[in-house]
Amino acid sequence: MNLTSLRRRHLLQIILIVIALAAGVAIIYVVESRTGTPPLQLFLGTSFTLAVVGCIWLFLDPDTHAARQSAELLQIASKTLDAVKTGLTPEAAQTICELLLPATPAMAIAITDREVILGYSGYNAANNQPGRAIRTTATHECLEDGTPRILRKTDDIGLPASSARISAAIIEPLYIGKSIEGTLKFYYRRAGELSQTQQSLAHGLAELLSTQMAAVALEEQVKLTTSMELKALQAQINPHFLFNTINTIASLIRTDPTKARELLREFAVFYRSTLEDAEDLIRLKRELEQVKRYVSFEVARFGEERLQLDVNVGDELMDLKVPSFLIQPLVENAVKHAMRAEGKLTIVIDGSLEEKFVILSVSDDGVGMSEETRANMMNKESETGMGIAVKNVLDRIHGYFGPESGMTVESELGKGTTVKISLDRAIAEGDEEGYLENESLQQSIVPVIPQPVED
Repeated sequence: MNLTSLRRRHLLQIILIVIALAAGVAIIYVVESRTGTPPLQLFLGTSFTLAVVGCIWLFLDPDTHAARQSAELLQIASKTLDAVKTGLTPEAAQTICELLLPATPAMAIAITDREVILGYSGYNAANNQPGRAIRTTATHECLEDGTPRILRKTDDIGLPASSARISAAIIEPLYIGKSIEGTLKFYYRRAGELSQTQQSLAHGLAELLSTQMAAVALEEQVKLTTSMELKALQAQINPHFLFNTINTIASLIRTDPTKARELLREFAVFYRSTLEDAEDLIRLKRELEQVKRYVSFEVARFGEERLQLDVNVGDELMDLKVPSFLIQPLVENAVKHAMRAEGKLTIVIDGSLEEKFVILSVSDDGVGMSEETRANMMNKESETGMGIAVKNVLDRIHGYFGPESGMTVESELGKGTTVKISLDRAIAEGDEEGYLENESLQQSIVPVIPQPVED
């Protein structure tokens, strides 16, 4: 039964109740005043009876009752998930307790971590403020063995004397993975209120909370993983590139001192930007500036007749957020592996916006590669220099932007290579909610520490 049908039934129930009340009052008036005719009395009696029977039928109808319960539980579940979106904080726990209490016959509801009360609502709340240490024996036992408790005696609960009115309880463990991180507790006035429905409700809500807590923990782990991968890249200094650049600058000191000073200044900026603690996501403009600095050193080394970089990215893309070291490793790959023995290598960076994606590509007109080499490079188990760089970039794309975002590599021997990156546009434009809700955060990403690639 959908919510529209349920609302219609509720309206019909109200109408029948009004009719029954009106008919009942009219019957009493007619009987007391003795003014009603037999037909009128028959009509009023019939109306009252039919209205009462209709109300009873609607209230007892199993489908109606189930639909009502389902609608209420879905609303509660939705609000509960919203409350714990950023983790089971004391504020979230208190909100959840206050949401659940009116939906159950429980006289109090509590949520704890392993040490203290996080949230409490209901009877004797003044003595169970968030932050207070757990006092019930049964809760400590549940935290130890992870077994739910259905308790029908006050002594079994282990509450202090101030909570003597509570004589029954349901205690459910809350998990993150296999680790018990807290409990969800329902307290009742009488053991008779511990119906199968209440037990199923408590167990289902505990599983719901555990699932959401695990999802939040996984989100944090993915963020940490991508951050670790970034730091691994930042900490990596290719010694060959370092020595080659220093040698280039040293040779220019004699032949072109002005150019040498410019390169030395840019070299300092380049490595300061490489080694500093950068944000997880940076503006595309900043990433492209770093790429241009890198290529300027390689141009100084090989000469303008051997290497050229063209950047065709519009201003409308410059403020988009991308992971640090997204494009630079791909350009480095092109310089190291695509350059011919003679002639110029041209590398082109393009960017465009589609409805759902930001498309960035790095193309070169170099030596290209065979299909076997291309396939091996995209293999997750590849340990070659190109494979490590591509895998690292791809993993970080998935970590930040989800499985729908990704990378493709097209290449042909003798004609060149194109690496195309697609990024979720909403996240790139700064939608943090999109980042938190992304399905990729339900997946685990193993960090990859890249190794320097020799020239």
